[in-house]
Amino acid sequence: MKRAHLDKVFTVLIAGVLAGLALAVAALPAALVFGIGFGALATPYAELPESLRKPPTVERSSLYANDGRTLITTFYTEDRVEVPLDRIAPVMRQAIVAAEDARFYQHRGVDLRGVLRALTANQRDGAPRQGASTLTMQYVRNVLAGDPRLTEQQRQAATEISAARKIREMRYALALERELSKDEILRRYLNIAYFGAGAYGIAAASKRYFSTSPAKLTLPQAALLAGLVRSPHTDDPINGDADAALSRRAYVLDRMVDSQQVAPAEAARASNAPLALRPSETPNDCTAVPKEQNDWGFFCDWFTQWWSAQPAFGTSAAERQDTLRRGGFRIVSSLDPDIQRAAVREVRAIYAVDDPLAVPTAVVQPGTGRVLAMAVNRNYSVAANPPGRKNHPNTVNQLVGGGNGIAGYQAGSTFKLFALLAALESGLPLDTSFDAPARIRTRFPVEGPTANCDGRWCPTNPTLAMDGPHTMWTAFGHSSNTYFAWLTERVGADRVVAMAERLGMVFRAEQDAELARHGAKQWGAFPLGVSSTTPLDLANAYATVAAEGTWCAPLPVMSITDNAGHEVAAGRPDCRQVIDPDVARAAADAARCPVGDQSMYAACDGGTAEELGRRLGRPVAGKTGTSERDGTTSVVAITPQLAVAQIAANPDDPQDAVGGRAQPRLVDAVGRVLDQALRDQPVRDFVPPSESVAFGGAIRDPN
Repeated sequence: MKRAHLDKVFTVLIAGVLAGLALAVAALPAALVFGIGFGALATPYAELPESLRKPPTVERSSLYANDGRTLITTFYTEDRVEVPLDRIAPVMRQAIVAAEDARFYQHRGVDLRGVLRALTANQRDGAPRQGASTLTMQYVRNVLAGDPRLTEQQRQAATEISAARKIREMRYALALERELSKDEILRRYLNIAYFGAGAYGIAAASKRYFSTSPAKLTLPQAALLAGLVRSPHTDDPINGDADAALSRRAYVLDRMVDSQQVAPAEAARASNAPLALRPSETPNDCTAVPKEQNDWGFFCDWFTQWWSAQPAFGTSAAERQDTLRRGGFRIVSSLDPDIQRAAVREVRAIYAVDDPLAVPTAVVQPGTGRVLAMAVNRNYSVAANPPGRKNHPNTVNQLVGGGNGIAGYQAGSTFKLFALLAALESGLPLDTSFDAPARIRTRFPVEGPTANCDGRWCPTNPTLAMDGPHTMWTAFGHSSNTYFAWLTERVGADRVVAMAERLGMVFRAEQDAELARHGAKQWGAFPLGVSSTTPLDLANAYATVAAEGTWCAPLPVMSITDNAGHEVAAGRPDCRQVIDPDVARAAADAARCPVGDQSMYAACDGGTAEELGRRLGRPVAGKTGTSERDGTTSVVAITPQLAVAQIAANPDDPQDAVGGRAQPRLVDAVGRVLDQALRDQPVRDFVPPSESVAFGGAIRDPN
């Protein structure tokens, strides 16, 4: 009888006997009759499941700060990361082969000697106790059992005790060994095997048990890990049976001596070595950021929201999150630890973490949209709060960026920027003059008692500095309500709302969204900041002005690299020109007035936060805002390099006013954040607007 025929006989025989099924044994004579050869048992490589031809990527993704070194957290469903074979210690390769398949380098995927040995043992014991699975067959089983592209039923079939499963493994193993080298199969096996304690693959196992890398594993460590793959759930020395793990280590060392991989004396020393575990856990998700950087959790949380909205990673939010947790991405975020540290220090100096009032803060880079910091005086934690407290001191709600039920906060007069831009775009110059009265009756309808004059909206100016003759420069500087009510009426409230949307403002509150869609023409109060927003939206809108009209989608990353080392385009800035540069320059020029800077045409005559510019000592623009009865207060400031926005509010109770004394504290805080962030950056000035947009085409008298 030919050798190939004998191979087929033993292959089919063991498949039946080991599974304890008489059916496969009964099929043996048919195999003999038809003379099916050993080669015929192999499935053609092209017909193998795709996961065996192109192994599915199931690796953890890592999120770093913008230095590319400081780990924020990782994301995974299985703690795994691929490593090449040359970065796995030789002693680990030897140990796994000795423990699981001593003849790995001699057989062709199915080991006939192992089959005979298992057949003899199982016939003697009367039960299938030895499986004769080669390392290649185990690899097949692991891949199919964990393939996310298969159904749950198909994955279960990969581990069922049956002749069909055993025969399928043999056929697939034979096919793989025809196409792949032994070293490639070993590499794949070591990167997919489960070692217990949540560690998939040798890299995760090395870190989980010994806080080391696969390249640095010692003989006792390698032997212990190799012993775990047989029974990872019970022999795990961290959560399971340490004595069983040591017993398996001794077994592996004996096998390594038998295969002449190590000398008996060396194996004896390794066998007597203490367990010497140095366990470490790989952080998973945003609640696992390092304790000392707990505040990074809010940025991490917003990053996951951003990822879930990117079509490049899947067709649904669930699929995109699965891609993040399986794709093995290396993500360098835009989070700047120094700026984040400064922002957190400032907000916690205003309100403590257990204060019901909060100061969510965002820092954005103009021209890229990259978010450099997201701070708020809260612990990022799922821990329970004291009775009666919703979001303090612990919360995972997105208080800075909004979403997931957080609509945001009213930002008061910071919204006057949108009326300013709409007016400039319509052709009105910066020197457009209007004698602003203390109260103005507009044509916009209004309901309720607030600013209601016979059914028409009629806002007032709370200070005398807001009254009287104003241009856009001085009206913006002193935040004249009646000037901007008049300007909005002249330009059209719908154009003001559309301008806000063009700059990325999102209407998360249902009532705001309804007004924006169907009532924008009548939304006269919009420039006074009656719509809810977030510091992130506000900072990014003002960053568009700082970038001379270039809007960029808020971006939490510097770069994204997939597990093959290729850059992912979704990580690049998404920018477009949404405002004419000259219009944006004019708006920036007017925005220098509120914060104590001077416009290019020396047209400012005071502002609501002049101390900010004086203390910063470099060109700056911005705006303050206060909602009705000092319910919230806001400050936003920009330079050509940075935009910072803060809003003080009670996230749980809009009726809990922050009070008028809060605004100066925010002004100081924003100024200090800018000072810290720009300390090592060159002083840059804004580009002057043209005289035509400043003075309507009239030649300005230099005298």
